Amino acid sequence: MARSLTLWLIWLGFILYVLFLAPPLQPDTFQPLQALLTGHLPSINPVILSLFSLVGIWLLIYSCLIFADGRMQSLSAWMFMLASIVTGVIALIPYLALRQPNQSFAGEKDPWLAVLDSQKTGIVLTISTMLLLLFALVCGDWAAFAQEFVTNRFVYGMSLAFCLFCVLFPYPTLLQDDMARRGLANDSRLFQVAVWVPLLGPLAYLCLRPSLLAFRFGNA
Repeated sequence: MARSLTLWLIWLGFILYVLFLAPPLQPDTFQPLQALLTGHLPSINPVILSLFSLVGIWLLIYSCLIFADGRMQSLSAWMFMLASIVTGVIALIPYLALRQPNQSFAGEKDPWLAVLDSQKTGIVLTISTMLLLLFALVCGDWAAFAQEFVTNRFVYGMSLAFCLFCVLFPYPTLLQDDMARRGLANDSRLFQVAVWVPLLGPLAYLCLRPSLLAFRFGNA
């Protein structure tokens, strides 16, 4: 109960903060998004482009846990994750608040779940993340990003959402339940890496965790 209440308060606080305390809407607030949608990538600061892409990486990281978890929940993981493509963390938090702790897994993996469960997916996401971080560090205009952060509501909200993805990953029981399904409940070192190393820790977890199917058959 306390876990769900805290998540709902975070969800409401994030929405209210972005609406009333973030930088005001300006005529060019959504210019970076418009440039992304129209394919004018060279006109976008590499820092903003990388940040936008890393939000997508975060959604895939959560998907690698949520779709297996959703198999054992009464609510549809698909509904929340599809909504997250548009709203990001705003649609993700309600799933985390409504789901029930569950450390079991039953049934066969469909092709989509098999992809999300694969260590290769974790490796691809890790390589993609490293390239995006390198692109932002080497090619990005960080002074311009700092200016956009304090004046552009879209960039400001996206930055806060990225931070929330990092903070929330270890908070609900989603990570602990996923580790328990794979026989990793007692692996405190892997848990600490996933919790205390933002973004790269969860990616390391995806690269190292055993397959659900392999674990299940290995203990049959």
